[in-house]
Amino acid sequence: MTDLPARKPARPYFSSGPCAKPPGWDPAKLATEVLGRSHRSKLGKARLQYCIDLIREVLEVPDTHRIGIVPASDTGAVEMAMWSLLGARPVTTLAWESFGEGWVTDAVKQLKIDPTVLRADYGELPDLGRVDWSHDVVFTWNGTTSGVRVPDGEWIAEDRIGLSIADATSAVFAQDIAWDKVDVLTFSWQKVLGGEGAHGVLVLGPRAVERLEAFTPDRPLPKIFRLTKGGKLIEGVFSGETINTPSMLAVEDAIWALEWTKGIGGLSAMKARADANAAALGKIVEERDWLGHLAADPASRSNTSVCLTVEGADTDMIKRMAALLEEQDAAYDVAGYRDAPPGLRIWCGATVDTADIEALGPWLDWAYETAKQ
Repeated sequence: MTDLPARKPARPYFSSGPCAKPPGWDPAKLATEVLGRSHRSKLGKARLQYCIDLIREVLEVPDTHRIGIVPASDTGAVEMAMWSLLGARPVTTLAWESFGEGWVTDAVKQLKIDPTVLRADYGELPDLGRVDWSHDVVFTWNGTTSGVRVPDGEWIAEDRIGLSIADATSAVFAQDIAWDKVDVLTFSWQKVLGGEGAHGVLVLGPRAVERLEAFTPDRPLPKIFRLTKGGKLIEGVFSGETINTPSMLAVEDAIWALEWTKGIGGLSAMKARADANAAALGKIVEERDWLGHLAADPASRSNTSVCLTVEGADTDMIKRMAALLEEQDAAYDVAGYRDAPPGLRIWCGATVDTADIEALGPWLDWAYETAKQ
């Protein structure tokens, strides 16, 4: 077996890296003062509202947009938007990786709204110029399982008639979001914040609120999807009154991650850290003729969920490489997504230190040579 590299990454959590606890973090105080209390209590609602306020501040979300904490992670947030909003106009769905393909399946097989579907292979983007903005448009801002993102918001029409609905779960806190071009945006804490899962975040612009109050879908809506009552938006959802019982532990985890983000310099610092990590991984790829980027075009290459090709590797070899790295505590969960071409997926979000990405290079060499043997 090839000799092990001399240095391991200090924090080898490349799928969803942890960030340091903020000053004053006191688990005992947290457990007695927050975790044993109802989310409906004055304290519980105040902490939920504080989390929403931090999201607005850190992500620089304009006051025109409402922010709500909703059930079932990013998937719940996207499906809440689709079930509640779609059907008033024609729909276009974009898919260039598995999650976008999932929203196509929802639109075609579950909602049965016969959307226009624009697809591209893994590693590529569809022709964004073909999007008809008289339609409601559902897309992923950053394709988590392909490493391909939209380059910016310029392709979204300012004079659009339809709504832009963006699954941005691996884009926020690392990439610029054109809030004036986004009517609905969703994400979850466990991606770029490296936080606990279970809950999603739903951001609604004024055009989406207008649609909700003017349009009644011709389909049953489960309680956890209902955003209106009597034809009016349920404002409480966007002020800490969650639809169902949230995990206050997950909420507190999100709060300290957001406070940590503020402490390091906010959104600009988070974007800079992700860019530095992606650049460090890019240097590793450039130095190895057996590694490549699945996203060939740098303009649409993700700076968070970076997907790599491995020369001569099939699914079994990728599994061996990932297992070897995990056995040595060098990197965890770096095999590409099951529906993607065989390859590696390295998390480069801001909660990972650049030095740990740099330390990964020799470990990839070792895993590659060992797996080949």
